[in-house]
Amino acid sequence: MNVKLFDSAEVQNFLKLACGLDNQEGNPRTKEIVHRIVSDVFKAIEDLNITPDEYWAGVAYLNRLGSSHEAGLLSPGLGFDRYLDMRMDAEDEALGVKNGTPRTIEGPLYVAGAPVEHGFARLDDGSDTNGHTLIMHGTVRGADGAALPGAKVEVWHCNTKGFYSHFDPTGEQKPFNMRRTIIADEQGRYRFQSIVPHGYGCPPDGPTQELLNQLGRHGNRPAHIHFFITADGHRKLTTQINIDGDPLLNDDFAYATREGLVPPVIERTDEESIKANGLEGPFAEIEFDIQLTALIDGEDNQIVERARLVGA
Repeated sequence: MNVKLFDSAEVQNFLKLACGLDNQEGNPRTKEIVHRIVSDVFKAIEDLNITPDEYWAGVAYLNRLGSSHEAGLLSPGLGFDRYLDMRMDAEDEALGVKNGTPRTIEGPLYVAGAPVEHGFARLDDGSDTNGHTLIMHGTVRGADGAALPGAKVEVWHCNTKGFYSHFDPTGEQKPFNMRRTIIADEQGRYRFQSIVPHGYGCPPDGPTQELLNQLGRHGNRPAHIHFFITADGHRKLTTQINIDGDPLLNDDFAYATREGLVPPVIERTDEESIKANGLEGPFAEIEFDIQLTALIDGEDNQIVERARLVGA
């Protein structure tokens, strides 16, 4: 039997009491959000006839999710990160803002404090011997199309095992491997040498993959490279490019693939290109220009404050 209690005065008054709406203490915005979420859960329990066993299984799952530090991984997997981007896109459209380079999700693996280089940086330390050399470069431009000297390009990606430094369970990577901050040169150009990253999947025995299995979904991502780009007078851009040709290019469990963020990968095998880049053998080359958008009434309305790791 599925009894109906949610719309009763008793339950509605109880929700207000549980969420602090009957007093003047606390934070009104927190109360508003918690009241909505708790009300929605109460309604779901009633509409779906969720049993006590199912409810407490959910509580146990949340405990496992937190102890595994995977909430930031499950969030994009359930589409929350993409939905927040969709809302920012819609806000820009309503404001008449035309974006140059598309935004896309940050992901949970940024680390603040990466070494700063000017114009050019070597991201990898050479320890990943399976890596194929990558040269990536481009120009950062402003809303008017002019180059932005001094723009800050933060870049990070994983190794060929799919692991990021600071989060590598093997312990093989040194701090800030494949992470740098590059200050664009006088022509607004950035350039770096690294290796072509590989795609990766959620920990197979972790709670994120556990839930995805229940949904009949995989937990894999195509190879990609993350960016934060900032410059005076412009909004911060959070984006990432995918490596063209990856089989999961259009099947990313985190829903981060967007048109305009899949630049071509050119394989360079000619001696002239190899020597011009100071290399000893063939390499992959990606050119990716970045265009920022201007501040809105002097403010950056797309700065996202969230907990992030700060590297030593």
